Amino acid sequence: MKKELTVKCPAKVNLSLDVASRREDGYHNLEMIMHTIKLFDTLTVTYEEAAALEINISSNLSYVPNDERNLCFKAAQLFFDETGLAAKVHINANKKIPVGAGLGGGSSDAAGALTALNALSGKPLSKDRLAEISKNIGADVPFFIYGGCMLAEGIGEILTPLPQLENVTFLIAKPNFGVSTPWVYKNLMLGSSTPHPDTKAVIEGIKTNDLSLIARHAGNTLESVTLGKYPEISRYKTLMEKSGAIYSLMSGSGSAVFGVFDDPDKAKKALNEFKRITKQVYIA
Repeated sequence: MKKELTVKCPAKVNLSLDVASRREDGYHNLEMIMHTIKLFDTLTVTYEEAAALEINISSNLSYVPNDERNLCFKAAQLFFDETGLAAKVHINANKKIPVGAGLGGGSSDAAGALTALNALSGKPLSKDRLAEISKNIGADVPFFIYGGCMLAEGIGEILTPLPQLENVTFLIAKPNFGVSTPWVYKNLMLGSSTPHPDTKAVIEGIKTNDLSLIARHAGNTLESVTLGKYPEISRYKTLMEKSGAIYSLMSGSGSAVFGVFDDPDKAKKALNEFKRITKQVYIA
């Protein structure tokens, strides 16, 4: 019998992102605070029991790969390898989250695929087990299994839940270019002059919903790489703050910039300002 399930896969912003050190394995030790936002991709997953596994991927975007390079494909393969089940599966992604923006769309879709396949097959895996195996797809996929607001440490896989911010509006704007995450980390030079946010102070601000405390101590260490090559990101941040954002940062490795607003009317006004310079601007 064929079954179908539709799931929403949220984007995320990094309320703060610190790169503490480079690891011997080539990765970096991070202290990131990630928060899901109401900007979604939508997955429609169909599932039919079969003698042999068959995975098909489609999308509303022609440039998104539909083979084993696709993170939803990897998620499906991983799920069936873990459970020993077999099925004919089709995953269609209606993508609204900008690609190459630092908003986690691909990772969120992978988490959504795992969650949907688990539900369609009778939940053979716990949420914690889904998060554990999802590390094999990408370091931030476990975060999307849970969602909400979390401190992510290690390479991003060590998660500590935090309260979600209340009474805030996010405005997200992406310039007409993406930024390569590998390029950013390759060119990141950690030294005595490298700016680092105060993660502990940001966490205190989150726990008390004190946006001014968060704004004073939040930051994104990766901006030390991107702002020099992509001055447009700096211009977006400045426009966010001039438009009334409590603070503004690049999300992840970019190129999207977000602003945190405590006044939804100011956010809507800023939305109209950004519509003059980019098509990819969203209120969440």
